[in-house]
Amino acid sequence: MINLAENDTIASVLHRAAKAYHPLPLIAVPPHEQRNYLAQGLEISYGEVAERVQTLAEGYAAAGYGLGHRVGLFLDNRPEHFLHKLALNSIGACCVPMNPDYRAAELAYLIDHARLDLVVVLPSRRAALEQALLETANKPVVVDPPLGASGLPRAPRPAHKGPVQASTASSILYTSGTTGRPKGCVLSHRYELASGAWYASRGQMAKIREGQERLYNPLPQFHVNASILSFFCMMLTGGCQIQAERFQPTRWWTDIRATDATIVHYLGVVVSMLLNQPVTEAERSHRIRFGFGAGVEPELHARFEQRFGFPLLEIWGMTEIVRVLVDNGPERQVGTRAFGKAMPGLQVRVADHTGQEVADGEVGEMLVRHSEAQPRKDFFSGYFDDPHATEAAWQGGWFHTGDMVTRDAHGMLHFVDRRKNIIRRAGENIAAAEVEAVLLTHPLVEQVAVMAVDDPLREQEVLACVVLKPEDPHTELGLVRVRLDVAKQLFEFCMARLAYYKAPGYVVFREEIPTTGTQKIQKHRIFEQGSDPLADPLLVDLRDQKKRD
Repeated sequence: MINLAENDTIASVLHRAAKAYHPLPLIAVPPHEQRNYLAQGLEISYGEVAERVQTLAEGYAAAGYGLGHRVGLFLDNRPEHFLHKLALNSIGACCVPMNPDYRAAELAYLIDHARLDLVVVLPSRRAALEQALLETANKPVVVDPPLGASGLPRAPRPAHKGPVQASTASSILYTSGTTGRPKGCVLSHRYELASGAWYASRGQMAKIREGQERLYNPLPQFHVNASILSFFCMMLTGGCQIQAERFQPTRWWTDIRATDATIVHYLGVVVSMLLNQPVTEAERSHRIRFGFGAGVEPELHARFEQRFGFPLLEIWGMTEIVRVLVDNGPERQVGTRAFGKAMPGLQVRVADHTGQEVADGEVGEMLVRHSEAQPRKDFFSGYFDDPHATEAAWQGGWFHTGDMVTRDAHGMLHFVDRRKNIIRRAGENIAAAEVEAVLLTHPLVEQVAVMAVDDPLREQEVLACVVLKPEDPHTELGLVRVRLDVAKQLFEFCMARLAYYKAPGYVVFREEIPTTGTQKIQKHRIFEQGSDPLADPLLVDLRDQKKRD
């Protein structure tokens, strides 16, 4: 494993990794005969990556790019993303990955907010980019991904003078969030390298074997998981990142077998969709040692492991700090939303609204820091152009995650829900995630989002927004019929499995629920801004049936 020094940069580590692991593959693309690029797949060795990165870096530098420039990468989940990121970081430029699912207004916001100097864009994304640029005040230089970065237009402003350092910004990642405009998380060279080193040293069931791992990651490269956490773990240990273009349940096992993957990264949606696939022989014919991810529904955790034959190690992390905690030891608690314990380098406090520690077993917000002496070490550098939000998140010397958790007597942490997803009904705290988990086990339900709505008597009430499975015969009757019979079925299903006050007081049906590129539900987009959810014509009011037995 490449050992990190405090002053290391991404370029210095790539140089040492290329020397240590020269012939081994660093980046792989699974074959896919129907893909319009790299249909036969691809593997690029450490040595070849270093050579390509140097050529790209020389081209960018010759055009005047360097320290202080911010460059948008609109390159989807392709190997070009890693090559251009490494090249730009090596000359001190900061990369801003761009979400291909963004609409024009969302892209325009990112371009203006980040004040991009340059956008490197795939030809297939250029039309979307040009549409967004019609709405921007900032007009960056736009280029296709060049093979050698030769002939680039000159940088629109001079690069800053000085060396690239560990504290230099390497990326700005825009968080999806559940409300409001995305915030840009500024990540340094040190942050990105430290996250990979932390992952590589978790050990136990998540042990990384030097020069042997092939990590299959179908998650988007505009997200911290694929672009930083797994990639730098592989670079530091001689492993290979297998980057799929996106998650496709019908191709999952094909890709994994074709690439000899040994580790997979997942989200909760991956687990449920794979379990819905027909049973095949291929699903047990693999070399996977473990899955590494978050969000598996408790009812599906053991079922997945038994069917597919490898453990799902649940983690906790976020863009602001992706030195993850993980439930990977002999006391692993399957199906409980456990995600590990605090440890040196990532201290945890479970606190009430005043920041005071709560008792074990009680729900509180998860606060984190590196240590008392250096609370912000290896965390994000701050929110871009928003020092007020940065300092607000660091109240009292702890980073306030917004995640509600419990801690048991042995120190094991369990996820409950996002703080904004806690519903306060008649003095009871209800985790939206708990109600969602139950509804997702109903045979008619494809997708669900649970949220709070105001209630004049009980402060708040539970509203469930539901998408039914397309093959369900009820959907053929139309949404009007659905409201009359299915809503009560779902209500009774919850009443049989949850305390009465947790059952949805309202059910509303949708044909789809908006999500981000990482499949996070965007609850703030379900109803139009300023509209009253309780005035929705497809709403079913079930409040009068919420009674104690």
